[in-house]
Amino acid sequence: MKEFWIKVVPWNKKLVTSGIEAGADVILVEEGLNEKVKELGIVKTASRDGDLKEGIDYEFVLINSKEDEQKAVELSKQKIVIVDTPDWKVIPLENLVAQSDNIIAVVRTPEEAELAIGILEKGTLGILLETDDPSIVKEVGKIVKRGKVKLELIEAQVISIEPGGMGYRTCIDTTDIMGIGEGMLVGDRSDLFLLVHSESIENPYVAPRPFRVNAGGVHAYVMMADGKTKYLYEISTGDKVLVVNHRGEGREALVGRAKIELRPLLIVKVKIGDEEGSLVLQNAETIRLTRPDGNPVSVVKLKRDDKILAYKTEGGRHFGIKVKESIKEK
Repeated sequence: MKEFWIKVVPWNKKLVTSGIEAGADVILVEEGLNEKVKELGIVKTASRDGDLKEGIDYEFVLINSKEDEQKAVELSKQKIVIVDTPDWKVIPLENLVAQSDNIIAVVRTPEEAELAIGILEKGTLGILLETDDPSIVKEVGKIVKRGKVKLELIEAQVISIEPGGMGYRTCIDTTDIMGIGEGMLVGDRSDLFLLVHSESIENPYVAPRPFRVNAGGVHAYVMMADGKTKYLYEISTGDKVLVVNHRGEGREALVGRAKIELRPLLIVKVKIGDEEGSLVLQNAETIRLTRPDGNPVSVVKLKRDDKILAYKTEGGRHFGIKVKESIKEK
């Protein structure tokens, strides 16, 4: 997920409160004001003496020339670089995003925020909002924190559904409410994920639990909000997972609880082109994958040649981070 910074210079208590309520990750203030921020809520501060220290953890660069762009790129190899582009020219920001994952853009309107986090599809690391209007803070917070990740989901063809015996699976309960067509990306491999649907469906056996995804075997990977992965076994309270809908629109969801329990399992094997993949899931009516139109399909009703939604990415992970090395998963 993108980082949401707010500049509160000069001090403005209402702006800080609005920022915390809007989910701000960092409040940037003048030196000596960090404790005043923390009296209002638990949030990181940025200043010369803050949690993030200017000159050490982050640097400001005003972009007026190609030389400024190069300076920002070089600095971004060691720290976060906050860039301001006069008159909000898009091209310099595109150049920076193409070369660095450590750029935060100064924005002043919701429109600028949306453009920055979506530029070149990849977007900046985040935005630093400059405003004295609390309503703008809340509007930008919604843009940054809700539904602004866009992934290209593809169709996978089911080739088999096989019994898997008994094993441990992880059930993820979030503080979010998911609807039809929404769930989490889970995969036996780090380069192929299936969209496991939330338990938001009415059924005769159990009441809907729209905050929950019964995600799969403890060995599987789940996509996190920051683009990394974690084994389902590692998921715990406070983690931030990526909730995705059938259109590929994603948002951050806080994990409230994860449950690991011994259950009967099955193996869903799929094919995308000439490539095959799989996912181990609990063998139960309430466990569902997602069809291309967003409708859920129970794993016990899944048939060979059915189409379900998947996500392909580069394989190979080291502690959840993509790495370019020779790794083959099967």
